[in-house]
Amino acid sequence: MAEAADFQGTSASPARRWLRRTGALLAGAPLLAGLLQLPAAASAAAASGDPVSVALDSMSPNAPTDGDTLTVSGTVTNNGKQAVTGAHVGLRVGPILNTRSGINDVAQHPDELQGIPGSEVGDKYAQKFAKLAPGVAEHFSISVPVDKLDLGANGVYEFGVALSGQTSAQPWQQVLGVQRTFLPWQPSDADTRTRTTVLWPLLSTVHMTAKTGAGELQTPVFLNDDLAKELAPGGRLDQMVSLGKDLDVTWVIDPDLLASVDAMASGNYRLQGEGDTTVAGPKEHQALAKQWLASLQKAVVGKEVVALPFADPDLASLAHRGTSVTGSLSHLKDATDVAATTVKTVLHVTPSTDYAWPVNGAVDPSIMRVATSAGADRVIARSDSLQETAGLSYTPSAARPVGGGTTAVVADAKLSTAFEGDLTKAADSTLAVQEFLAQSLEINAQTDQQRSIVVAPQRLPTAAQAQAMAAAVRALQGGTWSQAQDLTAAAKAKPDPSATTHIPSTSVYPTYLRRQELPASAFELIARTQDKLDDFQVILSDQSRVVTPFGRAINRGMSTSWRGQSDDGDAFRNGVEGWLDDLAGQVRLIDKSETKLSGRSATIPVTVQNNLVQPVGHLVLRLTSTQPTRLKIGGKAYYEQPVDIAGGHAQSVKFTTSANANGRATVIAQLYTEDGQEYGAPVTFDVKVTEVTPTVMLVIGGGVLLLVLAGFRMYTQRKRAAARQAGEGGAGAAGEDSDGPGNPEAPGDRLPEESDSAAGADDPEQPSDPAPDTAPESTDPSGTGERVDR
Repeated sequence: MAEAADFQGTSASPARRWLRRTGALLAGAPLLAGLLQLPAAASAAAASGDPVSVALDSMSPNAPTDGDTLTVSGTVTNNGKQAVTGAHVGLRVGPILNTRSGINDVAQHPDELQGIPGSEVGDKYAQKFAKLAPGVAEHFSISVPVDKLDLGANGVYEFGVALSGQTSAQPWQQVLGVQRTFLPWQPSDADTRTRTTVLWPLLSTVHMTAKTGAGELQTPVFLNDDLAKELAPGGRLDQMVSLGKDLDVTWVIDPDLLASVDAMASGNYRLQGEGDTTVAGPKEHQALAKQWLASLQKAVVGKEVVALPFADPDLASLAHRGTSVTGSLSHLKDATDVAATTVKTVLHVTPSTDYAWPVNGAVDPSIMRVATSAGADRVIARSDSLQETAGLSYTPSAARPVGGGTTAVVADAKLSTAFEGDLTKAADSTLAVQEFLAQSLEINAQTDQQRSIVVAPQRLPTAAQAQAMAAAVRALQGGTWSQAQDLTAAAKAKPDPSATTHIPSTSVYPTYLRRQELPASAFELIARTQDKLDDFQVILSDQSRVVTPFGRAINRGMSTSWRGQSDDGDAFRNGVEGWLDDLAGQVRLIDKSETKLSGRSATIPVTVQNNLVQPVGHLVLRLTSTQPTRLKIGGKAYYEQPVDIAGGHAQSVKFTTSANANGRATVIAQLYTEDGQEYGAPVTFDVKVTEVTPTVMLVIGGGVLLLVLAGFRMYTQRKRAAARQAGEGGAGAAGEDSDGPGNPEAPGDRLPEESDSAAGADDPEQPSDPAPDTAPESTDPSGTGERVDR
């Protein structure tokens, strides 16, 4: 304050002091600039990208203990335009991190040059490079005894690998690149170990269509051959099984995947081709499927297996967009019912079906209601959805009673999402593993209270992600602060009374997840397809041949695998409906042209064709006259007859008709199911009635009268002839001029009329109606197996 007052007072002495200080400051400026140049350069490099990138490809062991030697390897790459000279890679141990948020902060900026952790371990444990040329990557590998790292208390340490060197533009030693990660340090068994449940998801996308072959085996048709790629050595599903078999995990399986692989293993599967064509699947893929199933059967022995509803239906989409469509929830129940049977049939183990798993563990009240509607009383949620509100200083156990006898099993969000990135590079995989282990150790260090923690990773890990997950789980299960536990034990564990049980409202459901949901139109199409299936199955003698594949296809239409793929999902669901329409159309009425009736009564045949391989029945064929005053069917406006047809055959059903007047009458043939539902399209045709006219009837009546008169005349003539013969016979007996009793009558004695009449009596030719176009025939229906040539 005195200096300020002197400066403001303009006296000579304070002014001289101010000038001296200003001169000293200006003289020291170059030195200050030199001193500040290193951090300033480092800051600029951080802002514009590190001059040298450091990739940490491996750390072994991931969580060292006393007596271990830590080996770190990777690559350094000069990203600049100038060579780096006098360079070396050194190891740095930073401060212990006491909170999970502290771990998060480091993980968000792994290559930031500011705040480089600690000091180098020592020149003895560094790798030197005389020169790093621009754009050139150099490999390094450093091994150091753990006791040289000067680790203190148990916990998570920030750990860095840094490259130092100089360039011609900045000719002094400086850190040009760094990679931060974590070093979990728990050399002896923890007093209390966290019980950790790791879910091992075995799911895939939809592969099978609703189509099957016509033979007894019902050869399945696949959308494509992508499943074989996943099963092949090194493929995603191959890695999941080969890695998971040695881990103490809970297998979470979609039964649809098992059904698809089993169908492929059975052989003769086909692939959807162009249009309606199919091609045979490669024979070698059958062997792949068999081998994979055999490996999986061994891998799950003695492990807990959780079966999701068939085809992993999208619970959130169903809750938000499907419940308004009648029957949608019934499909979830069907998918749950078939799940256990499928897993038991294929894997020979009895799974648990008590769990529902919404996408990313995101829940709201409507999702909880839908999730439990099919019988599941445990819902796998995630902590970023069911967030803590009590300000706990530790991570509580997973089990949370949320009311109504339902338990939310809340997976830890940070552990569950640790492996979601692109882990094809070894450096990215190493960082993910180390962060996972650091978070797990920090959870254990939070409190002495033993807790149950659940890890629920992404549904469809890539092969690289699966490898990183397996590495982390192996290190965790071989470590000193965690012990494995299955999901059922975690769900039954004593809940923390301070942990939240409040289900978030629907309004806070993540927007990015809502955008991916199946549209309401998807559930409307599914409902329409189900209605058609219900109508179709009632006529079948073997309903399972249709109900089973189409029921499973409907389940696949609700799968979470269609999230974010609306066009592909619509194409699949439309394909299911289209194929069902094609099958139902194989039982149909044959089109009929105009029919002519030229008599008072005749029969009209209507042909029903069955091109299915199985017999159909429970059908009624109704023939209806639209003008019953002119033409009646069976004596009334319409008539019905039952229909039963063998597979691959047709049946001609005959109806008796009667005409009351001439003219054209329209007739409608329609198939119905026995419960009165229309089946298929009607066939409409005209019947032209050409019944005899009154004039013709008068002529015919006159002809009949002439015949009667002619008959009467013949009768009277015969009677006269007989009387004459009787008179002549009497005279012959009395006189000798008789011809004698044995002489025949002389030819000239027969009257011409009598002779003609006698001849006509033997073979009369009477007028008759012209033959009708539809000839009278038996009104009984033809036999079931009758083939009709059209």
